[in-house]
Amino acid sequence: MPPMAASPLLLLCSASPRRRDLLAALSIRFQSVAPSIDESRRPGEPPAALAERLAREKAEAGLRSFGRPAIALAADTVVAVGDEDFGKPRDRADAARMLRALSGRTHVVITGVCVASPSGLRSLIATTQVRLRPLSEELIGWLAASGDGDDKAGAYAVQGLAGAFIDRLEGSFTNVVGLPMAETLELLAQEGIVLPWEAR
Repeated sequence: MPPMAASPLLLLCSASPRRRDLLAALSIRFQSVAPSIDESRRPGEPPAALAERLAREKAEAGLRSFGRPAIALAADTVVAVGDEDFGKPRDRADAARMLRALSGRTHVVITGVCVASPSGLRSLIATTQVRLRPLSEELIGWLAASGDGDDKAGAYAVQGLAGAFIDRLEGSFTNVVGLPMAETLELLAQEGIVLPWEAR
């Protein structure tokens, strides 16, 4: 039996430690870059389209900046209630505003995932329904001041302090963390990334 071809180099185009941890937990080997792009929402752009577009732009920028052959993986997560989207808070006051808007309501966590290679782009959208219990003003102030949600869409982390106040989650848990792993693994396999349990 001929030996398996070597897996292409995987490039994670993200500064998120949560995304790095999710890949590392499955013993997936990768290198990281943190491409800088304009993450502004375009007028009238739906939250799902925003997440997918930003993931594609990050993957393309990361692949260009790396300068060597690789398979680039990028993601972008937004939290949405209807057509209103919540990205990363600008400051603690903005974090409190977001938590107040999400309090007692069901919202959607949307992650766009893109894999870019010299042959082109593959992308998808994953969605998860999440409901936060009603939060008092004192609790909102405490959560915002903690800094736990400073760099997270919607100003909270499901695996952080606010996770104690989530009373319903329908869909992928890892999507809410920042990278829907089942869907991401399918994309990587399609691009020839050899996953650890497939290695011979």
